[in-house]
Amino acid sequence: MLDPLAMLKPSSAPYAAQHGFSRTFAPGQLTLGLFFPIESFSGEFPTMSGQVQLAKLAEAAGFAALWLRDVPLYDPTFGDVGQIYDPFVYLGYLAGQTTDIALATGSIVVPIRNPLHLAKAATSVDQLSGGRLLLGVASGDRPVEFPAFGVNPDTRAALFREYVEVFRQVQKSSLQPVCWSGGSLAGADMIPKPVAEEIPLLITGSSRQSVDWIARNGHGWITYPRPPTHQKTVLDAYRAAVRDQCGDIFKPFTQSLYIDLAADPNAMPQPIHLGYRLGRHHLIGLLEQLRDMGVNHVTFNLRFSLRPVPDVINELAQHVLPQFPPMAMATS
Repeated sequence: MLDPLAMLKPSSAPYAAQHGFSRTFAPGQLTLGLFFPIESFSGEFPTMSGQVQLAKLAEAAGFAALWLRDVPLYDPTFGDVGQIYDPFVYLGYLAGQTTDIALATGSIVVPIRNPLHLAKAATSVDQLSGGRLLLGVASGDRPVEFPAFGVNPDTRAALFREYVEVFRQVQKSSLQPVCWSGGSLAGADMIPKPVAEEIPLLITGSSRQSVDWIARNGHGWITYPRPPTHQKTVLDAYRAAVRDQCGDIFKPFTQSLYIDLAADPNAMPQPIHLGYRLGRHHLIGLLEQLRDMGVNHVTFNLRFSLRPVPDVINELAQHVLPQFPPMAMATS
């Protein structure tokens, strides 16, 4: 069986040349993304209306990435159903409707999936999109999911480590035997392989792991919005862990943020769930503060928007995104 602690420290970062990664992340820079569903809605179910048109609008506006969650089952006690569709089916659909924007997950629930199925789906999307997939992964937090998929929730931390290792190994090897607690691969190979050596793997939250493990085994970290002073403490600890575990390798720091962009550009920030209702001037100030302390990407969720979402995207495109462009635009 694979030893989850046996991962070697990387000496290089070939995934950094992958299109999605290089468009979204660079040291000292901050880019912006959007979460699906790209709409405001109350209750548990979005309409999912006009999402492709909004995705194309977001790409043209200069967002670096489009993000979607993995919500396998409808749990009436948990709040909402995400973007409803299977994430990999939806990613394949979006890959055919967009051209340059990164396609990202925030995040795939690893312990309820066979790691070979996970690798097959992810590398297929990566190839079909021309290397635009950023794979956020997590250990899962909805109790109803684990018995439904035959997984003991008490084992999800160990399964997460083990499956992440299998996922990484089968991308980089060919016809090499791999054994894990739930199966083995011998005399066969997982295809297709990704565009780069590996699909960029972004650990979400703690995923029940230590910061050192996240720094060593992930290619970046996705976390939740916090007050900037608190977020800087978390970020500094992560950067220190990356240096200790991996040396001088850039591993980006990403956070989500719910926003309700007020029509008044000078509107003061007011707290909402995991974010703020505010005008664009204060939004720019917050983003500059996050960039200066080392955040590399912020993903907006517009669920609580009181204004039409196309109007919000157009205002962001005109006044905010030019200051935080995707890296391909920033360096062209």
